[in-house]
Amino acid sequence: MRLSIEVRLDYGFAEPADVLLQVEAAAMADQRIEQESLILWSDTAIAAVPGEDGIGQRCWARGEGRLVAEYRAVVQVERPAVVLADYGATPARALPGAVVAYLMPSRYCPSDRFEGFVRAEFAGLSGGALAQALADWVRASLRYRAGTSSGVTTALDTFAMRAGVCRDYAHLLVALARAAAIPARCVSAYAPGVDPPDFHAVAELWLDGAWRLVDPTGMASCRDIARVAVGRDATDIAFMTIWGEAVMYGQSVTVRELC
Repeated sequence: MRLSIEVRLDYGFAEPADVLLQVEAAAMADQRIEQESLILWSDTAIAAVPGEDGIGQRCWARGEGRLVAEYRAVVQVERPAVVLADYGATPARALPGAVVAYLMPSRYCPSDRFEGFVRAEFAGLSGGALAQALADWVRASLRYRAGTSSGVTTALDTFAMRAGVCRDYAHLLVALARAAAIPARCVSAYAPGVDPPDFHAVAELWLDGAWRLVDPTGMASCRDIARVAVGRDATDIAFMTIWGEAVMYGQSVTVRELC
């Protein structure tokens, strides 16, 4: 799958503020960057730093008056289909050190609050079969509805409201998986067919010694997804983090399949 990605961000700042952008597709074994450009209209030099777990790249910028960024890329995704139920479980004691952190609760994924629910609802399941059941439950139990959540909505809030956007679906699946002793992390991504077109959020679950991509909304296949960043939750994968205040003048994300 080859994807064409176009992003435009246009923000205004009443007071100067540091801005951390995370919009570039990550160069990884299963996704190759064929073409790429990131242009920022700014009077201050930008600086690139590695993303979480060394995946992808963040970009420091300075918002003064107006900050406009345009990102374009062509990405070749070469990834087989993921069938979660085919994978076995990895005992917690056998996890690599770098993966252990993704068993723990985080700001938006308070997984410790879901342990009783997971034990009662998914008794008798383990490994990939449990992971598949969790993903199916999230997809069937939530309604995709814009405006339901905000920047402070946690997986527990989404569990109660039974509605949200892609970020909320990802948070809830990650929280449930961690409660089931399956390491899980959030992934910001680009994918075609996302409605409405925007930055997308999915999840990765650690099964059989590797991270397995899954879109709990069901809008994208793992074969169509280009990762941008990974992390504990939205704190780590936000496309823009601002140390200050800003006004959005315009924002667009377009992802198309190429022949």
